[in-house]
Amino acid sequence: MPVSIALHDVRVRYGPVEALHGVSLAFPARAVTAVLGRNGAGRSTLLRTVAGLVAPSSGRIVWDGRDITRRTVSERARDGLALIPDGHGVFAGLPVRDNLRVFAGGDAVDPALDAFPVLRERLGRRAGTLSGGEQQMLAVSRALLRPSRVLLLDELSQGLAPRVVARLYEVVGELAASDRTVVLVEQYAGEALRRADAAYVLRRGRVAFAGEPGELLTGADASLFE
Repeated sequence: MPVSIALHDVRVRYGPVEALHGVSLAFPARAVTAVLGRNGAGRSTLLRTVAGLVAPSSGRIVWDGRDITRRTVSERARDGLALIPDGHGVFAGLPVRDNLRVFAGGDAVDPALDAFPVLRERLGRRAGTLSGGEQQMLAVSRALLRPSRVLLLDELSQGLAPRVVARLYEVVGELAASDRTVVLVEQYAGEALRRADAAYVLRRGRVAFAGEPGELLTGADASLFE
């Protein structure tokens, strides 16, 4: 598969602590990549680094053949890179309707309401009063309403009911099928691996596994997740 974004020997430090130790990996274009690992493995740091929120201390990030290592968050966003962080990333004090308008940059919000009909019933409610699953649906709507080319999802399914997770992953699959590159960071592997085209496991800031999702589904070494 062609590569959308590649990291080359990326190191990230928080003061004296190195969180990523020379990570090299590639996210295939127009596909879903699952990045797994325990809390503290470096998964969220990886996404934040790709999004530009964290600057690497060394290494390179390449997107469609262009070095973006020093590009700002806003520059990456304008180029079509979207991060939906752990904690949903919605405007809690605004009604659902206004959240969608902000995401869309206007009133054309029907793609989100068609994908998540429950939001149509919640348009007047403040986003912060929605259930966790509804907030996640609202957050994912950002990718449906903006022409993002790369979507980074941090803990898409955490704490959500199975039926909500199933619908979110259906939409993720539709996004990848519509020429988006999707990266899923998850602690729990099952649904992410069933939907993914490629998989990585991070362990203590290093790549412990890179390969086919099926290899993990059929019984990975448990030590990978320690």
